[in-house]
Amino acid sequence: VQLQASGGGLVQAGDSLKLSCVISGDIFSIRTMAWFRQTPGKEREFLLLMKYWHDVSTEIVKDRFTISKDNAKKSLFLQMKSLKPEDTAVYFCAASLFLLDDNASDKMYEYWGQGTQVTVSS
Repeated sequence: VQLQASGGGLVQAGDSLKLSCVISGDIFSIRTMAWFRQTPGKEREFLLLMKYWHDVSTEIVKDRFTISKDNAKKSLFLQMKSLKPEDTAVYFCAASLFLLDDNASDKMYEYWGQGTQVTVSS
């Protein structure tokens, strides 16, 4: 399994941004996919997850963030709205071969995208 994240960039506070994560390899082995973010000197912060083949809904909303998928495009997305300067971070998509919940450590994810930088100016 390989993950390729993209879509980051420099935006202004209040803007929206949609990140993408293209999945290649044995997509059918994936059970959980998630988005994390990390700022320098801090641990990775969990944002949202989707149980890729188990969740009936194709999107899950949490506060200003929405995780969604497109099976045909073999892609996972993170829609972010009303961005704030404190959302500035490197954003990562991750995949696990196991069913995980929100409390799972990032160490439970076997596969990671390379990260995409999101910078929100005030």
